Amino acid sequence: MKIYTKKGDKGKTSLIGGKTVDKHDSAVDSYGTIDELNSFVGLLNDYVNDKEIKDVLNNIQIKLFSVGTILASGGNKNFSNKVNIEKKDVEYIESSIDDMNSKLPELKNFIIPGGHKTSSYSHVCRSICRRAERKISELNNHSKINPYILSYTNRLSDFFFVLSRYLKHSENIEDIQW
Repeated sequence: MKIYTKKGDKGKTSLIGGKTVDKHDSAVDSYGTIDELNSFVGLLNDYVNDKEIKDVLNNIQIKLFSVGTILASGGNKNFSNKVNIEKKDVEYIESSIDDMNSKLPELKNFIIPGGHKTSSYSHVCRSICRRAERKISELNNHSKINPYILSYTNRLSDFFFVLSRYLKHSENIEDIQW
């Protein structure tokens, strides 16, 4: 099977189910940003040494594949149970945030990204996730999507913020405060 189809040479692509759209369509922009986020989560995970955090990041990557698949579906809802985002997925991220946050000093200032490689990668994930959330919100204005996807991406950006602090704190490196 060839990896290239040449169908995109004119700026078009197909959603899952066959609908042809522009490559700058809001659905394509949304799942493309999720794909970018997933790539950076993989990079972050390559530098993390904490097994618990690696497990959470692996779970996030699997869920991001589900989010991307749902966004690429063009409204098609015929998926296996594997491709789903539910309330329990949002709660899993919240639990992970709460666990890390309980081990951190109280936040009293804004934090400037930088000063530690894995923390900085986590900040990159946070900012890409925020962009994905904006793209998904825009898509949701045109075609209603699973509401847990917006909740999940919203919580996920919070997760990456707390993770960035947690990674520095676990290495005894202070946040750069603004």
